[in-house]
Amino acid sequence: MAHVLLRHRDVPDINKLEVYKKNGGFDAFKKAVTKMQPAEVTDVVKNSNLRGRGGAGFSTGMKWSFIDNKNWPHYVVANADESEPGTFKDREIMESNPFQFLEGLALASYAVGATVAYIYLRGEFWQVAAFLDEKIAEMEKAGYLGDNLFGKDYSLKIFTHLGAGAYICGEETALLESLEGKRGQPRVRPPFPPSFGLYGKPTIINNVETFTNVPMILANGADWYKSMGTQDSAGVKIFSLSGRVRKPGNYELPFGTTFRQLIYEHGGGIQEGRPVKAIMAAGASSSIIVVDDKVLDTPMDYATVRTIGADLGSASVIVLDDTVDIDWVVNKTIHFFKHESCGKCTPCREGNYWMKNLTTRIHSGDGSKADVDLLLNVAKQMQGKCLCALGEFSTMAVVTGIERFPQDFKKVVKA
Repeated sequence: MAHVLLRHRDVPDINKLEVYKKNGGFDAFKKAVTKMQPAEVTDVVKNSNLRGRGGAGFSTGMKWSFIDNKNWPHYVVANADESEPGTFKDREIMESNPFQFLEGLALASYAVGATVAYIYLRGEFWQVAAFLDEKIAEMEKAGYLGDNLFGKDYSLKIFTHLGAGAYICGEETALLESLEGKRGQPRVRPPFPPSFGLYGKPTIINNVETFTNVPMILANGADWYKSMGTQDSAGVKIFSLSGRVRKPGNYELPFGTTFRQLIYEHGGGIQEGRPVKAIMAAGASSSIIVVDDKVLDTPMDYATVRTIGADLGSASVIVLDDTVDIDWVVNKTIHFFKHESCGKCTPCREGNYWMKNLTTRIHSGDGSKADVDLLLNVAKQMQGKCLCALGEFSTMAVVTGIERFPQDFKKVVKA
């Protein structure tokens, strides 16, 4: 099947403007601006059942329809702060199929009446930002960005903005704070960005992969998109596969593909032919899944993955074999979240501090069963009490690791 998002794998040099144009590039944007009302664009996206690819899986068209049309101006922001351990899909899109992403961003801007859009990139992506600036300049020169586009009363400018490498700025309101030049910390919600976003104005924020779907949906129709995937999760998804597999990488596959197909047919199986012990389906933010045949044959979509005690999230699938100790995984995960906690809310700030101390002691062999019990208690006390999802996510590996893999902790604690 031809790629929908990773089209550079089928079309050489699609990151060049002329090649992209020859392969249908900007036809959808021109059609939208010249022949469709903004609300019609939103309706097509809503009818396609496209869900956000950043992790939450919320209906994209529904989010766009929430924009406050009584308060102007409107903004659109692309979340390119790809910082989740195990996720590396957005970078490939921006580097290799940039115009499709930029066209999707332009279509979203037209749909909600925004004349200015921003791409917020993590600080380590400075080369990607410079590359996108070149592509944006090419679009301006070719008449796809600027004033009175296609002879109509619609204008659009796109700007890139670099963060400073903070994981928390992947959270949409922390991203907005950073974009405004403030400390990157989450806002109290409500109000939500579609009514009070960038500079206090209505703002739509979507992930890079989400935007990259939009031109293909406008070009081929909502029914075409829904013909792929499952009833719950339409279309295709880029699965970032890593861990103990033979062929880690990005794999664009329809929703409903099973873990077994991803790992063995596409990922080449496990190194040295060892058995799969556990899967983290959403990167470091994930619950740790105990793997058996039922799990391996589970279709990967947002609803079905929940039936095995996890979330699909951004589909950054980390595969662990029987050589990996789960107490080590939990320790590494908590060190990451302790480092990345912004410190604004007490449960996350203090909870991750104490969890780091406990996981360090346990993994070093100096811990006791009481330490494991205390670690589990701290994690559960944090749940449902943090200002944003980072604090909640930091507890996932701890709780599921201890409850589902008790033997791995028994091995390292003192009797």
